[in-house]
Amino acid sequence: MAEPYKLYYWPILQGRGEFVRLVLEAAGAPYIDVARLPEEQGGGFKPLVAFMQGEQPGHPPYAPPILVHGDFVLAQSAAICAYLGQRHGLAPEGEGERMHALQLQLTIADVADEAHNTHHPISGMLYYEDQKEAALAASRNFLDERLPRLLPYFERVLERSGGPWLMGETLAYPDLSLFQLAEGLAYAFPKGFARAAESTPLILALRDRVAALPRIAAYLESERRLPFNEHGVFRHYPELDAHPAE
Repeated sequence: MAEPYKLYYWPILQGRGEFVRLVLEAAGAPYIDVARLPEEQGGGFKPLVAFMQGEQPGHPPYAPPILVHGDFVLAQSAAICAYLGQRHGLAPEGEGERMHALQLQLTIADVADEAHNTHHPISGMLYYEDQKEAALAASRNFLDERLPRLLPYFERVLERSGGPWLMGETLAYPDLSLFQLAEGLAYAFPKGFARAAESTPLILALRDRVAALPRIAAYLESERRLPFNEHGVFRHYPELDAHPAE
């Protein structure tokens, strides 16, 4: 049996670690979500914090998610997804197409960051309650200006790909991340996302197609899939889900 990957991420939220989990699950690759293990089994926050404090071997990561495979240590969700995709048949074969897949992954990461910054526009070190007025303004801008531009970009990619997936006929890791982005936006902004997605049926079809993949469907029904909550990237505050008609 292949040595399992070790994923180090916060144990109570999906966050950026979920983009990595989805690739591992779609690939059927064995992995250990280390921080979700009991402390007596080497889990909890301590091993994660040890990485962040430079106390673990390997190339020093700045922040989670962190993937460990043997002696290899890698951080940044986009880099991890690209690494796993190439190892497990979830990335294009040609160099140019591989770079285009990474381009898509980085763009998805940018959108996720923008979504996060709607509820923490001033500082991630402040509570949401300490920046609610700024969050309301940031959310209105995101829903009224940014999302109507960002989602159609991915729709255009799907239109030009010639296949059901972002890269054409074959599933690749950015498809899994676009699924997670759509799910996260629908959770955080159910009204705003529904309004913006009216013009992007291909994205909605891709979301449904990913959810129906046997391994992903099983994962979504399992306890391994943490629920969305108000600690992660995508948070639902009803007052931020502004709608122009209201």
